[in-house]
Formats: sequence, C-alpha cells, structure tokens
Amino acid sequence: MGARSYSFTHAITRMPGNSIVDGLRAVDTGTPSLETLKAHHKDYIKALKSTGVDITELPALEQFPDGLFVEDSALCLPEGAVIMRPGAPSRLGEAAAMAPTLLQFYDEVAMIEGLGQGSGYIEGGDILVTEREILVGQSARTDSVGVKQLREIVSKWGYSVREVITPRGVLHFKTDCSLLDEETILSTRKLSASGCFEGYNIIHVAEGEEAAANTIRFNELVIMPSGFPKTAEILDKAGYNIREVGNSECAKLDGGMSCLSLRLSPDARN
Repeated sequence: MGARSYSFTHAITRMPGNSIVDGLRAVDTGTPSLETLKAHHKDYIKALKSTGVDITELPALEQFPDGLFVEDSALCLPEGAVIMRPGAPSRLGEAAAMAPTLLQFYDEVAMIEGLGQGSGYIEGGDILVTEREILVGQSARTDSVGVKQLREIVSKWGYSVREVITPRGVLHFKTDCSLLDEETILSTRKLSASGCFEGYNIIHVAEGEEAAANTIRFNELVIMPSGFPKTAEILDKAGYNIREVGNSECAKLDGGMSCLSLRLSPDARN
C-alpha cells in the first residue's frame, strides 16, 4: 500500500438523476446537458476503474438533485468514516443516505451532529487529507463548530486537524486546491497566498485555468477536468500521469473531480 492519502482500494459514486438540472449553483451559467453529464460521468468511472479498484455505483437519488456529488456527504479514512452535515439545507438528507453504504465497509461510522439549526456544518469538499494532517477550510458550507466536531472524532484515530479559511467567493476549499503527492499540492495563487500550505511544495495552476485546481490523485493517476491545456502541460512536465475527463456540465453546478466520488481504503492502516 502506498501513501494513505491517495492510495485507494475502493471508490463510491452515485449515478446522476434527472433532477440534477435543478441542482444548486453559486452562479447560473446555464442548465447542464443531462446527456453530456452522464457521458462524462461514465468516463470518470472508467478512469477510476482503470487503476484496478472496486467501484460501488449507487443509484440516483431523484429527491436530492445534488446527490451526484457524494464527496460532500462523508469523510473516509482507513480507520473509519465520518458522515458530514452539509451546510446547504437541501443536502442534509444526502449524508444520511450514504450511511448504510459506508457501514458495508467500516465497523465504525461516526456522524457530525451539529448544534441546532444555526451551526455545526461541514462538507467533504472543504476537507483535504494529506500525509501529515487534515486541512479543513472554513467556508459558507463549513463552520468552526463542524470542524471542532470532526477534530474530536478523528483525533482518536491519530489525526490532527488544522482549520484554515477558504477565500471569499470560493465555494469549497478544494475548489481551489488538490493533493498531488505526499508533499505537493496543486493550488490557485489566490488560495496559496493565504499561507495555508506552508511547508508543502506548491504547483500553481496556469493563469486563467483556476478551475483546474480541483483534481484528484487516485493511485497512479491525477484525474483532472479537460479543457485546461496549460495546467495539464505543467503537471505532465512535473512527472504526473494525467487522465483528463470532461467536466463542463458538472462545472455548471459547482462540481469538480473530487466531488464525484468517495475514495477509500478501509482498514489499510499499515
């Protein structure tokens, strides 16, 4: 088993429902094409499968238009999983719906409880797991109370949590960054300027290609959205094995490569 932060044996995805055209979006850039989105999703799953992992493909949840974006519903670590508490009220049911699936993989599945209606929120899109720590970006969808609860849960598994601030106007922390290897993070200049990645090697996305910052390191691959040739060239020259996947329609719903899967290696603690 390689580095725990990007070496996986399993992934969980969810099929897009017809209702996804009604999904949340920070800025309306048009209604996504369901046909194209489904084609891109198939390509994404194909990329994951090419690394030899087991894929659990869950059925669509038509009552939850954003249910495709499974990463926000949970954090999966080798020792256990944590069910999130999404900051968007319409998405709260997605997290609960993921619990039965995670119980197939883990003996221990914890849950963020929140505090009433006003606080205690956290989404997986704000969580970046590295080899040394778990970085959590406070955002419109993740607050300090949610981070505190996560810290209490994962500390018993030996993880440290560092809370940072997601820049204004950025939906999720990982909208602007992703892990490339044990020491290297791909980031926008806007996010890295905050100093949150001190001590890491940083590769910046090309100017004008900020949307390429959300990739996933998945075993030997770096899976990135297509359409960002300068950033792809930067990563290729840095020695990474790039796999490009269409993301034009998910991008209209603020979705990226990390949003579309839960990546896990249950019990891979050695």
